Amino acid sequence: MSPTDIIALLVLGGLAGFINVLSAGGSMLTLPLLMFLGLPPQVANGTNRVAITLQSITAVGGFFRGGHGNLAISLRLAVPAIVGSMVGAWMATGVSDAVFEWVLVAAMVGASLFMVLPQPKLDTRPLTPERLGTAIYTGMFLIGLYGGFIQVGVGALFIVVLYRVLKIDLRQVNVLKVAIVLLYTLPALLIFALNDQVRWIMGLTLAAGNIAGAIVAVRVNMSARGAQWVKWLTLVMVAAILIRLIGY
Repeated sequence: MSPTDIIALLVLGGLAGFINVLSAGGSMLTLPLLMFLGLPPQVANGTNRVAITLQSITAVGGFFRGGHGNLAISLRLAVPAIVGSMVGAWMATGVSDAVFEWVLVAAMVGASLFMVLPQPKLDTRPLTPERLGTAIYTGMFLIGLYGGFIQVGVGALFIVVLYRVLKIDLRQVNVLKVAIVLLYTLPALLIFALNDQVRWIMGLTLAAGNIAGAIVAVRVNMSARGAQWVKWLTLVMVAAILIRLIGY
């Protein structure tokens, strides 16, 4: 890697880590970046999971130290997501680069549309085990399946399911989101690694940036209104990346 590559990985990694914890869309920046730096799409997809894993460990640790973790519910929701992610990762290792590139473009467009949907004002309340049911477990499996395959925009899906369906506030969504993502990313990363689709040095360099961004984000975990500028910054950057990616 050149010095310019390292700087790009650290800077965009930091921004992505911040975005992933507080909102959604960090992988819409880092996955294309890895491709632009010369990794084949499938290898970029696997390498991105190194940063996601370490960023999630950082965020989960920060939330739990701050007394905001919910281990019992996180584990319950993570089980179907883990099963889905293993299936999704296995599927991703077998698709062609050309197919994956178009899936990536479609995923980025879809995730961007999800992010611009107005958030309804709901009467939110704490999430207790008795409120969990078949619908939410099915939703977690499908998010895990998607996240295991590509990861892009997973945070937007969590917001739709946890906020709109279970009616928990966005602070709770962020705490549960990072815990579930950590647990389902570990087996997905293993599957990519076993298929030689992880480049560890680039992944760890990107992860250093992600970790720094996640540390800052945990300290400023914010409300929906406070996160608006994060969302719009992400969308502006994604628009520029999509233009570049389509011509890639």
